[in-house]
Amino acid sequence: MNSALALLVGAAAALLQLAGALKTAPPMARLPFDLTVLALALLLPALALLLATRRWLLAPALALPLASAGLLWFWLVVAGAWSASSVVLGQKLPEAVALAPLMLVAGMVAGAEPLARRALCAVSLGIGVVLGGLVAWGALSGIALAIALDPEQARVHYQLAGLAMAMAAGLAAVQAVEARGAARLGWLALVAGLAVAALLPGGRTALLALGLGVALAPALRLWGAGRTGAALGWLGLCVAAALALALRLLLNPEEAEGLRTLERLTSDAAGLDARRGLWLAALDWAGREAPFGLGAGGFTIAAGHGERRGLYPHNHALEALAEAGLPGFVLWLGAFGGAALAAWRLAGQAGGARSARIAALVLPVALTVMVSTDLGNRMAWFALGLALSLGVAARPAAALGSLGGSLGGGVRRHV
Repeated sequence: MNSALALLVGAAAALLQLAGALKTAPPMARLPFDLTVLALALLLPALALLLATRRWLLAPALALPLASAGLLWFWLVVAGAWSASSVVLGQKLPEAVALAPLMLVAGMVAGAEPLARRALCAVSLGIGVVLGGLVAWGALSGIALAIALDPEQARVHYQLAGLAMAMAAGLAAVQAVEARGAARLGWLALVAGLAVAALLPGGRTALLALGLGVALAPALRLWGAGRTGAALGWLGLCVAAALALALRLLLNPEEAEGLRTLERLTSDAAGLDARRGLWLAALDWAGREAPFGLGAGGFTIAAGHGERRGLYPHNHALEALAEAGLPGFVLWLGAFGGAALAAWRLAGQAGGARSARIAALVLPVALTVMVSTDLGNRMAWFALGLALSLGVAARPAAALGSLGGSLGGGVRRHV
């Protein structure tokens, strides 16, 4: 019973995290129900039961990021009082202060409970592979995968699908360094296939996220096993492979035809210019409205874009600074920056296998929040919870009186 509960939490959490990519791809786009609602309906009761049937131990290193996240949610509500927005505020604030805490807790639980983590990784890998196959089939056959009515929704689909492929590639790369013989070749072939699929739709961030996860997650696995030389060798191999691919395409540019991602990296500067413009505008308005900012959701109106949520600053830190002022920026830094420091400190104690898989799921999202998504994006908060899960341990409730050892080098906290 408890095992099934943990597996359900992990699987439902993965489905919720990647529902946005799934429900805009055929044939899921024509489903008569919303995958996000289904995932929530599966996750909420299972998560509540799992929380009640385990004793949860938190490392002291989690105190700063958790306190900062809680205060940030509170401050965003306060900052909404002076926002000029009504539409964007009404959309983003409930997600940032109601759904975000749930995603944070779900990430901490799914990353900490061993069976839940196994299900989370397996389902995330499967979803990434399925989406990679659909993207490759659609791009190579000339068929648009997204069943969206407008190009903007199709673009969002490809971004989310690319993120799912990046996570799957990182997980597959970890499996590759753990496997032996023919199995290793099979995992490496899967990584290569996902990389090729990421080259097709045009998502530059997804391609960079894939490279980051494939390089760093397996290196962390090898380093955690005490194989420092192998970890450095893996990083060198990844860099060499990237340079070899770049050199080949420079010498044979015709081979890049049809690889939309490479075409955008080498010739399409419009997206980068647009982001740079949003970043500069966010800095400008942060300075003008210091120290308390424009108010939650107020950036798009101040920047002259009206109530268009999609034109947010495309950087979490700048969004917090522009809309929630210096208090919001400090709290964001405490939550996300504090989580990064805590994860770095706790990775060695959590074990290489666990840390590597968490890294494969977190690194692509961490890169994305610096160039895209806003503070209401649930994927960012789930990834934050996963990073913090390295400082969480789950024990059977009956074992409370006999727990031994320590977590995070400090006093345990029972929850």
